[in-house]
Parts: sequence; structure tokens; C-alpha cells
Amino acid sequence: MLTRQEIETYIMSMPNAWLDFPFDEKTAVYKVASGKMFALVADDSNPLRISLKCDPNLSELLREKYESVLPGYHLNKKHWITVIMTGQLADDEVKDLIRHSYELVK
Repeated sequence: MLTRQEIETYIMSMPNAWLDFPFDEKTAVYKVASGKMFALVADDSNPLRISLKCDPNLSELLREKYESVLPGYHLNKKHWITVIMTGQLADDEVKDLIRHSYELVK
């Protein structure tokens, strides 16, 4: 299962990705150069939670398949998901969702 540090390293490997804390010091918000958010990580959650932009059709399929994929926490429920990092999704699946989110907003 990916650690918090591994997730951040992967997110920051996206071209022109940068970290911001616009809401509070406990919610890491990752943005693209335009300033649009593509990932949020709740630093104080256990297990770790990551919220990602997601195609609405894919979002629905993921929520049906995995109990650890929920509608986006405090986000637009149609366009965002929150993944609870319990190990239910493989590391590569989580990375694919991060990349998908990045591609949707870049």
C-alpha cells in the first residue's frame, strides 16, 4: 500500500504540479500550473484519504466496485472521488487515478 510520502512524490512528479494549503495546514492541495486542483490529501486522516477529480461515469463504477471509493469529501460529488487508502485498490490503480485526475484538469 502506498505511503503518504510515496503518494506525494508521485503527485509532484506530474509536470508543473505544485503544493498549496488554501484551506488549512492539514489538507494538502495539489494543483496544476493554472491553479486548478487535481488532488487533495487529508494529512490527519487514518487511514489516509486522497480526493481526486474523476470522470463521472468512472466515478460511479469505482464507487460500485470498491467500498473504499466514496463521493468526494466536501467536493462536487459528481466530479470528485475520495479514496480511503485501506489497500483495497492496488498501488497501480491509485496511481492511475492520480494521473487521470491530473489529465482532467491540466
